[in-house]
Amino acid sequence: MMGSDRNLRPLSEATQPLYAGVDLGGTSIKAALVDDEGRLVAFHTEPTHAARGPEDAAARMGRMVHTLASLAGVATADIARVGLGSPGPLDIPAGKIVRAGNLPGWDDFPLRDRVSAHCGRGVTFANDANAAGYGEFWVGSARGTSSLVLLTLGTGVGGGIIIGDVNVEGAHSHGSECGHIIVDPSPEARICPCGQPGHLEAYASATSLKAMAAEKVAAGGTGSLAAAVAAGEDLSPILISREAGAGDALATAVLMEAARWLGIGIVTLMHTIDPEAVLIGGAMTFGREEHPVGRMFIARVREEVHRRTFPVLARSTTIRYASLGGDAGSIGAAGLARLDHRRLHA
Repeated sequence: MMGSDRNLRPLSEATQPLYAGVDLGGTSIKAALVDDEGRLVAFHTEPTHAARGPEDAAARMGRMVHTLASLAGVATADIARVGLGSPGPLDIPAGKIVRAGNLPGWDDFPLRDRVSAHCGRGVTFANDANAAGYGEFWVGSARGTSSLVLLTLGTGVGGGIIIGDVNVEGAHSHGSECGHIIVDPSPEARICPCGQPGHLEAYASATSLKAMAAEKVAAGGTGSLAAAVAAGEDLSPILISREAGAGDALATAVLMEAARWLGIGIVTLMHTIDPEAVLIGGAMTFGREEHPVGRMFIARVREEVHRRTFPVLARSTTIRYASLGGDAGSIGAAGLARLDHRRLHA
């Protein structure tokens, strides 16, 4: 299906060449066709159907590239290259998902090469959060900057680091795993879903937000959030955000605690990389700057960063929400394909 809410560029106004980006998720696959300036020309999405296995998905991702070409009115051969963003951990040189946590049975499948075989185009393979980071760097909130760190808040905490036109993948395809930096070395540290204690993901993800709220409610917390849970409402970031917006003290405290830990993690990244911009994206951004809760959340993040970092970094580093939303991964994957195409044809 095409995204009716997306501003699609007519082919007659597109700057050639064209690039396709595919963003593989646990529940859906998004595919974008963009021009050489990162402007959307066509968009298509469909369910992942992960249980059908990786070969079925690879075939459908290949067909999605053909669908993008059809939607735009071009031949698939007119797409210069395809980018594929995938959940990790990955073996990027081999084009494989090493351990597919939310895609059971996909481990060590040659995903990049199978998608390439099905679409007939060269494929650039990347971690999905890194791809999203490049999308924001290329045409999103960090456009025009020299470097960025993107933190995606959702079920977990993803990370993308872009310096110049370099996507920081690391020597072992584990670069930019910002959700797994250590923010709490104490013996009582919360356990990350990966099994290790004290990681940022254990404090600033949707999973951790729900866990912290549940603990406070179970410990006798009162107020509208506790009442909503007692009435049977699902304890989710949406509920927590709603009740924080209504002034509930418990919900607000949980959000501010997550923001504090996020700020601590950001300081470590700032002192390591010194990026021009730090962006917060993903599904859990509380309405961003357009909503009071989103403004409250990012203000607390900035407060913690300013309290802990060097003054020059506090003054000079931009901390804001990402702007491409769920399209960042597919647009960024296309952008990484563009980089590879340019290198290969320099």
